[in-house]
Amino acid sequence: VLIFLIIIRSVTLDGAVKGLVFYLKPDFSKLTFKIVLEALGQAFFSLSLGMGLMITYGSYLSKKENLFVSGIWVAVLDTMIAILAGFMIFPALFALGGNPEAGTGLVFATLPKIFAQMPGGIAIGTVFFILLSIAALTSTISLLEVATAYFVDEQKMARKIAVWIVAVIVFILGVPSALASGGNTFLTEMTLFGQESFFGIMDFIWGNLSLQIGALLLAIFMGFVWKTENVAAEISKGFPQFTAPLIGNISLKHIWAILIKYII
Repeated sequence: VLIFLIIIRSVTLDGAVKGLVFYLKPDFSKLTFKIVLEALGQAFFSLSLGMGLMITYGSYLSKKENLFVSGIWVAVLDTMIAILAGFMIFPALFALGGNPEAGTGLVFATLPKIFAQMPGGIAIGTVFFILLSIAALTSTISLLEVATAYFVDEQKMARKIAVWIVAVIVFILGVPSALASGGNTFLTEMTLFGQESFFGIMDFIWGNLSLQIGALLLAIFMGFVWKTENVAAEISKGFPQFTAPLIGNISLKHIWAILIKYII
């Protein structure tokens, strides 16, 4: 509801049309391999592809869970929210004279200005950023769970102790990224892979490159190590139609096997 309210206000601002044109009529001549890689990184991160957390969370599901349909719902809803976010940000950005290349900070630069021009904007803005904080918190919890689950399941450690150990390690590893936002000149001015600052480099390596590599290794594992027959048997427990013939003897299982082994 909040997203739709913000979209309505955003597209009705003077000058919002330029933002809509920018968003809906992309300039494909500016599309480079680096941009494609960053877009892939965003898609992989948003959908949690190539991450251990999908395996960890999946291990908590019932065997009867319909993984096929759940996967489709996740992809569709995630993409819908991403598209709506564009309608929130870009019309207002151009109306307010902002820079579309500002990156992830746009949500904190553009949205407060929209809220300032909305009736009851302070209250709506407060609720919106509280919800955004909850979204960020639950994301960190899901990522923390992977390492925590390892200590609990493999090392037989008490969950509270495992959480504290992992949280402290992650906190220490996160200090340089925090200082790269202006607390340390060396970290702020560091450049690598075309990225500026230590935080930007870490975001590129772990947010872009590593997810694709992780997904590639997972695809190889499922296709050639664990074998697609075993994966299909797991999926069909909650979705029997997965192995049912579609055309002749060809089923979704066969199509998926080709995708995971060769296309993906």
